[in-house]
Amino acid sequence: MRETKALTRIMARLRGPRGCPWDKKQTHRSLRPMILEEVYELLEAIDQRDDQALQEELGDVLLHILFHAQLARERRAFDFQAVARELAKKLMRRHPHVFGREKLRNPAQVLRRWHQLKQQEKPSRQSCLDGIPRSLPALLHAQNLQRRAARAGFDWGDPKKGVPAKLREELRELARTRAAGPAFARELGDVLFTVVNLARHRKTDAETALRDASRRFQTRVRRVEEFAKRLGLTPAHLSPKQLDQLWEKAKRA
Repeated sequence: MRETKALTRIMARLRGPRGCPWDKKQTHRSLRPMILEEVYELLEAIDQRDDQALQEELGDVLLHILFHAQLARERRAFDFQAVARELAKKLMRRHPHVFGREKLRNPAQVLRRWHQLKQQEKPSRQSCLDGIPRSLPALLHAQNLQRRAARAGFDWGDPKKGVPAKLREELRELARTRAAGPAFARELGDVLFTVVNLARHRKTDAETALRDASRRFQTRVRRVEEFAKRLGLTPAHLSPKQLDQLWEKAKRA
């Protein structure tokens, strides 16, 4: 508690008359891209399993929460203590099996009850898709759309057969659209959306899967570059056969 009060005092001073010129200039809008960058750096620390980096990046995200709360306090909207109080109430309200008398025996029951309580708290939402941020990365946005729709009953009766069959159908439609243009982009979008659906039914996070694939590709490209350099060449000067051989070598490594 002492640390929290100290942080809020520091943030208020930075924004005060004799504070930092840069901090005094910021707004909710100007800070928007920065907090997004900090969250991605936090995800990187989690992926690398680096506790020191994790601690630092959590602090950076907390800084932005304090900053936005201070801006709101200056507008007399709310302050950091109000944010913390509301969060404490929400945690207790959303866990009646811990802070109340309800009996929930497994994570699936807990998640289902969480969403029921959330819906009760937000009666103004008319559609099951209301409240999904449009600024989410495309894959994550698609996942959230599909999860919300599935909870409302919009899902496959037999996903093990239906989703792969749908993917094959979409791939055939994409293959028939040869020229680049709006039609190709539309069919490609359908394929990607169906791939996300397949990932969801296989209990796999599509965003993480694609990031892992990109990371593997990056690692292999760097290794091929290294192998080629030992030969006094660059990948651009390798024959297709040599490139395939070095690529397989990189995969084995």
